[in-house]
Amino acid sequence: MDPPGDNIEFDFFEDEPATTEAQPSPSRVRLPRRAGGGRRRSAPPARGLQPLLRLLALIVVLVALLVVFGLLIQSCASTSKHDRYSSYLSQVGRIAHGSQDDGASVATALTTGSGATDIAKSLDGIAEQERQNVAAAERLDPPGHLRPENQQLVDALELRVEGVQNLADVLRSTASSTSSGDAALLSAQGDRLVASDVVYDDLFKAPATAELKAQGVSGVTVPESTFVASRDLLGDSSFTLMLQRLRGASTGGGTVTGLHGTNIVGTKALPAGTELSTTAETTVKASTNLAFGVTIKDSGNYQEVNIKVTMTLQRDNGGKALVQTKTIGHINPGQELTVEFANLNVAGFFALNSHLRINVQPVPGEKNISNNKASYPVIFSL
Repeated sequence: MDPPGDNIEFDFFEDEPATTEAQPSPSRVRLPRRAGGGRRRSAPPARGLQPLLRLLALIVVLVALLVVFGLLIQSCASTSKHDRYSSYLSQVGRIAHGSQDDGASVATALTTGSGATDIAKSLDGIAEQERQNVAAAERLDPPGHLRPENQQLVDALELRVEGVQNLADVLRSTASSTSSGDAALLSAQGDRLVASDVVYDDLFKAPATAELKAQGVSGVTVPESTFVASRDLLGDSSFTLMLQRLRGASTGGGTVTGLHGTNIVGTKALPAGTELSTTAETTVKASTNLAFGVTIKDSGNYQEVNIKVTMTLQRDNGGKALVQTKTIGHINPGQELTVEFANLNVAGFFALNSHLRINVQPVPGEKNISNNKASYPVIFSL
């Protein structure tokens, strides 16, 4: 008999196959929810639009700033362009006006000089002034589009230098000559001066004006510069008369010979054109543009220069007189010129008997001066 308890087996559980819970479980897959199952959680709409609105506002601000900066840059560029053209043409203006004054000085020298040598000396000085104008024009720094025109400006001024200097040289070389061909030598140099005005107007002023328009530059003008105010002064006939005057009627000296003189042809009240009479009182209608035109004639055989004409308006009962003096630069034989006296304040002359007196200064060698004076009785009305 076996000992008790040795063969007792305790078998509380039977071997069973492993359950599914004991096996490793695969990854869980979340199946899509069926419609209607549970609450949906969505982001608030307003919260999603705020970044987009901020971006749009930022874009609008940036575009506005770009437009403003673009306009400012364009405005600055336009102002800079205007200033460049304005500065350049302002410098040109000083040169051009100085050259025009030199042209007036040439006319004065030719018409008032008492001898060929003296005139030549005056012309030497004017030519030197024109050389300085050439140098000033060459130093200019024009805007790029006006560089060709600036060279034409220089060319025009150089023609003026050559013309004036050559006039001086011809006068010096023919001072003791009596040749009738000397006038042609002088007029040939005068042609250079006339050509200088053509070059300035056609090759500088006109294209420069067109370029300003093309560049959209407004408020800036190209200055005028006319060297020859009267082409007649530089023609063969005028130089012939000038040489005749300088040579004393072809005597070779400074003695004034031959028939010289001027006379008053007549006087008119302007703008009405009322002819004044020396024998009967003339009623003159006063106006803001009242003027008197006095016609003078060269009644001699020679060119006369630098003739002073004086007008005096005086009340018959006394009082302050109105006095004006004008100068005739030159007048040729048989020629008539009208001298105009304007800007007259006749307020103190209304309905009062007055006299308008004209006095023409006698020219050298003039014998008869009785026709150099005239007195016209006048009365003014509104």
